Amino acid sequence: MASWTDYAIWWQVYPLGFTGAPAEAPPEGTPIRHRLRRLEGWLDYTVELGCSGVQLGPIFAAETHGYDTVDHFRIDPRLGDDADFDHLVAAAGRRGLRIALDGVFNHVGRAFPAFARALADGPDSPAARWFRHRPQPDGTVGYDVFEGHRHLVALNHDEPAVLDHVVNVMNHWLDRGAAGWRLDAAYAVPPGFWRRALSEVRRRHPDAWFVGEVIHGDYAGYASRGGLDSITQYELWKAIWSSLNDGNLFELAWTLNRHNEILDSLVPLTFVGNHDVTRIASRLTDRRHLGHALAVLFTVGGTPSVYYGDEQAMEGVKEERAGGDDAIRPESPDGPDDLAPTGRPVYRLHQRLIGLRRRHPWLVRARTTVEHLSSRAIALRSHTGDGEDCVVVLLNIHDHPYRFPLDLGDLGVAETSEPAGSPGDPTLVPAYGWSVLIPLRPARPPR
Repeated sequence: MASWTDYAIWWQVYPLGFTGAPAEAPPEGTPIRHRLRRLEGWLDYTVELGCSGVQLGPIFAAETHGYDTVDHFRIDPRLGDDADFDHLVAAAGRRGLRIALDGVFNHVGRAFPAFARALADGPDSPAARWFRHRPQPDGTVGYDVFEGHRHLVALNHDEPAVLDHVVNVMNHWLDRGAAGWRLDAAYAVPPGFWRRALSEVRRRHPDAWFVGEVIHGDYAGYASRGGLDSITQYELWKAIWSSLNDGNLFELAWTLNRHNEILDSLVPLTFVGNHDVTRIASRLTDRRHLGHALAVLFTVGGTPSVYYGDEQAMEGVKEERAGGDDAIRPESPDGPDDLAPTGRPVYRLHQRLIGLRRRHPWLVRARTTVEHLSSRAIALRSHTGDGEDCVVVLLNIHDHPYRFPLDLGDLGVAETSEPAGSPGDPTLVPAYGWSVLIPLRPARPPR
């Protein structure tokens, strides 16, 4: 039986940046700012883009960027309160949109109450068991942190109280209308913890969706051991832009073979941009390749996600320094009417390709085979297991037209880099061009 997740296409938003919230939490007692309501003005835009849900970055009370949570049960006062969240969920629901949340359950901020109690009561206290710690040579106690970030204290996932806390948090917000969770830094958590937690949550919310942030390694194996529905497909993300930049489409072909293997076990979350990476418009060394990247994203198996602003060709480079994420997490205008007109062509390109994706929902589990391959030209056929449905993508990154040596049978051009008109020969793709081909169905006889 098909699930709502089979039709999901996400628009991902980083709310603290999107709404222009200050970089640090204000002092206690500062009036709440209801910035989360600004998102309502973008819900119709999300629907018009073709997406079916909004995947939110951190919205819970935190010290700075949201990944240093201090209270999982409270909306960050820089964004609003429970009423603002409920209003957003209701407004999204009226438009047929679902809301997914970002769960930071590997680590917490240093102001997290249990950590404050651990420091005050000592390493043998019940609170200290929430965190991984060990004696230091100087006799002090050292608490583990996430990837060297002192302000992100690592939770102890062997502690039953931590498991209970995570289950309670997930259920609380699913009860309030969330549809699923992105599990931040899932790769740093023992997969058995996720399996125990999610088995409990699914008792109450069997239709909830859980995607783990996994950057490399055995994606399918980790997801299976953790009971996850999905993982973040970073291998495909990297192969898309890297193969285009290097003029080496063999890399993309190799990665799509790996992608097929992952699809044997689960449906991964696919993307060409998110809140942690340089924007695709800045990552590509030749902007003419943007359509190629999107054509791949929306025609291979997976659950596609679009990072806010990428659909407007927004630029931004991530830097490895304090504040290095600011350029990729900027404030957005009050509403879509305030967007610069220069981004409109890329927005329309997203609409066209997302529309094609929605007309072929079977693509969520499609396998992709390489029909023709050279360094700068590739033909990809995405298809169902029985072969009844197929979509063929032709990518040409030569500086001259390229004729693909293929018999395309009854396939015709559905989308192309040349929207004003496709060539008479669908095997001929212009310089820096791409085409998406679908079967030409015979017209239905008149009644």
